[in-house]
Amino acid sequence: MIDTKKFLHVGCGGNYKDRTTPGFASDDWKEVRLDIDESAKPDIISSVLDLSVIDSESFDAIFSSHNIEHVYAHEVPIMLREFLRVLNDDGYFVVNCPNLIPVARLIVEDKLTEPAYISPAGPISPLDILHGHGASIKQGNEFMAHKTGFSPKSLHAALSEAGFRSIGMLAREAQLDIWAVATKKKVVSKDEMMEIVNLHLPVTNQSST
Repeated sequence: MIDTKKFLHVGCGGNYKDRTTPGFASDDWKEVRLDIDESAKPDIISSVLDLSVIDSESFDAIFSSHNIEHVYAHEVPIMLREFLRVLNDDGYFVVNCPNLIPVARLIVEDKLTEPAYISPAGPISPLDILHGHGASIKQGNEFMAHKTGFSPKSLHAALSEAGFRSIGMLAREAQLDIWAVATKKKVVSKDEMMEIVNLHLPVTNQSST
């Protein structure tokens, strides 16, 4: 019998576990979907700033893709502490978000409104990355607005200051994003961290602390 673990898919939108990571997409994991938007039809409707509907230490992992930039900077510690609370002691958090370092370079090159890449929603410009997808916001989806942003250094600091112990980081300049894995209480060995990293992060050079 497979010992199925449970992960919280935060800000799931219309995506399911096959749009998370190869690790979470396996039969080893049960997905519980959370979103603030009822139209996404999540299992749990909630803001990331108050997860009181979820019991403490009830999840083995959390996956959050491009959500942390949707809260204000002073709210980031609140969000991360809520994630810590609902993770069990051996749990970990997988997060990715825009990397503002290469975005800043594009802005310096006066490419603020030029396409930086093409997404399923269409062309994405540095302006969209800074402030949220303009076309979606224009159509009334204010959940898409961005309220803060991160460099690899500032994301690492936010995770560490919130209380996460071991942190593995991946900054992809060409893809304009940052990935991180952070454990709750257990300080894991480098080999243990790399095992988690290899399950969930894109394959390239990573660092861990």
